[in-house]
Amino acid sequence: MGNFRYKLAQFMIGRNGFDTFCHALLKLSLFLIIADIIVPGRILQKIGLLTIFYSYFRAFSRNVVRRRAENYWYVETIDMPIKAYRGRDHKNYVYFKCPTCKQTLRAPKGRGKIRVTCSRCHSKFEKKV
Repeated sequence: MGNFRYKLAQFMIGRNGFDTFCHALLKLSLFLIIADIIVPGRILQKIGLLTIFYSYFRAFSRNVVRRRAENYWYVETIDMPIKAYRGRDHKNYVYFKCPTCKQTLRAPKGRGKIRVTCSRCHSKFEKKV
């Protein structure tokens, strides 16, 4: 068993591996393949299989710089905003954007009308929370 792990580790040297974007692609492909059961035709299944192949291509790719750039784009534009919206503290905090610079800010719920100072542009405005 130890020999297999060593060989696998040697094989993965210089490769990207399974990052956040790979995991999201695999989840998407699973969803598409399951949705193919409901929708007539095989187009969703084919798209799901192509997504699996692309995910494994990314995981075993030696072009680490490009794969990391793709993962960074995914995390910054899709993954982090979703997690910020669905976070554990969504029950206790209100999220809103600064009217000047569009920075996402949060404040505790149930405080009524408060005066907010943006941490980025230092503009002051009132917000009901």
